Amino acid sequence: MPVDGFMYPNEIELQWSVLIVVYPFLTGLVAGAFILASLERIFHVEAVKPTYRLALLTALAFLLVSPMPLQLHLGRPERSLEMYLTPHKTSAMAMFGFVYLWYLMAVLVLEIWLEYRKEIVLMAQSAIGWKKPIYKVMTLGSNSISEAALRVDDRVGYAVTMIGIPSAFLLHGYVGFIFGSVKANPWWNTTLMPVVFLFSAIVSGIAMVLLLYMGVTKWRKEVISMRCVDTVAQYLLYMFLIDFTLEMLDLIHRIYEADESFRSLGFMMHTKLFFSQVVLQIIVGTIVPIVVLGFVQFVKLSDQSRRVLYGAAAVLTLIGIFAMRWNVVIGGQLFSKSFLGYTSYKLDLISREGLFVAASLLILPFVMLYVLMKLLPPWPAAQVQAAAVHGD
Repeated sequence: MPVDGFMYPNEIELQWSVLIVVYPFLTGLVAGAFILASLERIFHVEAVKPTYRLALLTALAFLLVSPMPLQLHLGRPERSLEMYLTPHKTSAMAMFGFVYLWYLMAVLVLEIWLEYRKEIVLMAQSAIGWKKPIYKVMTLGSNSISEAALRVDDRVGYAVTMIGIPSAFLLHGYVGFIFGSVKANPWWNTTLMPVVFLFSAIVSGIAMVLLLYMGVTKWRKEVISMRCVDTVAQYLLYMFLIDFTLEMLDLIHRIYEADESFRSLGFMMHTKLFFSQVVLQIIVGTIVPIVVLGFVQFVKLSDQSRRVLYGAAAVLTLIGIFAMRWNVVIGGQLFSKSFLGYTSYKLDLISREGLFVAASLLILPFVMLYVLMKLLPPWPAAQVQAAAVHGD
């Protein structure tokens, strides 16, 4: 592995690979999708209602896959169970295990079950074929769909969503906390790291749901609600502006502070990270989407033109957020703690932590989402029941 200057022996080979880039990217999509879903449930933004169920299922699909990069990265993945059997309260990574289980079982799965319970009961009664026993199990023995029971479901679901919002913040904010608490690494050690991670997660989740909503609706040959798409794009722009402001604030603080690491970090931005940070993250993945989304707000365009621009902005946003994760995880390991040397990262094609595995982990959530949508379609209830009756 090529090394420039002086590197300590334990710094030449990177300890965290592309899998640790994929991990915060996936968890960020979970948090962002759930926040978008909460807009309709908690804040009564009726315009985004068509994306509510889709956002919940998207969050669940990505949440189920999010621990896999960590498991593949571990040399002894079976030992991860120790965090539950022998909890260590001072370990942020160990506490994540409990945060993950809490968010999965007590928040996301429960809210989805409450949201779909009426349809699940109806489908358990009318479905045919292999789906019928699955829906029977999913009812959990709760078959009452009276108005009183559904009102209870709605009230409990509202409370779960209220609890879920800070839980979503905690789920992804802790990832930034892990990096920000590494005092020996000036690239990571900033109090803004958890906040930047959190808002970038919200941005990526909203962009992903926006793309999925337009794609799924188009695939089903249904009419895309432009009121919904316009509103989601507006929230994406608002969150993007906050995220960009926080990142610029962090950059200005580093420039003003100009400690002994500043020259080394600046050199990396102009050399090893120029393409991934300056080109992909800042220009392609941040400035261009913000300009595109802002342009649509001030210029009257046709529905088709707006959809194309929203789709392009969302794709570029996801590229930029992934580049940001790459620059934090990989970029933070490329320079020596002595600030006198630099190493490189070689991404293998086929290995346990190579490109093929990382790409598979990015594709797997969409496969799981497809399965979830087959069991729990996110479109209107009447269509859900009709699909169950016909066995589709």
